[in-house]
Amino acid sequence: MAEKILLVGDGEAAIYHPLEPVRLELEAILKDEFELISTEDYNAFVNLESSEYKLCICYTDCWKRDLTSGQTAGLLKFVSGGGSLIVLHSGISIQGRYELLQMVGAKFTHHPKYQSLNYYGTLEGHPLLVDVDNFTVDEEPYMFEFDPFSKKTVFLEYEYEGERYPAGWEQDYGLGKVIYLQPGHNAASFRPAAYRQLVLNSARWAAAREQV
Repeated sequence: MAEKILLVGDGEAAIYHPLEPVRLELEAILKDEFELISTEDYNAFVNLESSEYKLCICYTDCWKRDLTSGQTAGLLKFVSGGGSLIVLHSGISIQGRYELLQMVGAKFTHHPKYQSLNYYGTLEGHPLLVDVDNFTVDEEPYMFEFDPFSKKTVFLEYEYEGERYPAGWEQDYGLGKVIYLQPGHNAASFRPAAYRQLVLNSARWAAAREQV
């Protein structure tokens, strides 16, 4: 029986990043090994800890509103109790709650214009990078301010104006794991074979962690 993954994002409420086009791409990437269950209801976070899910993918677009205290607490309990969270691109918008900003490990600050970016794996042998080649895709070059209190492992970077910037990292949070992947502005972001493999590797690695 396929492992179920919960995907949370926004439809009509999305300001920049509607869920449906990305959901279709994720479903195509994951369908052979996982069952993707999507929702626009943030209250799915509330009882996530006691649910059947081991993995949640966050593609929220809530830049102008914050999660409620109950939604925040539910997501924190899920991850700290041993669940895994993959935050895709605009999913970092949950940073409006400082508790969730710390859990993700960084704060989005701004991005230059949408453009072609080159991506590079930075850690040879890391399980997330198995069969993942360097790739190029049109994307928003998100810039971040890292939380200095948590230890992060950066495994992906992009190049912008001759400098390299973090585009993917993972970190432990309590008994759980958080993975952030910066590409994901639209459906086309998920078309490069290398990035599709990275998304699949992330789901495999995150879902394999035992909940305690």
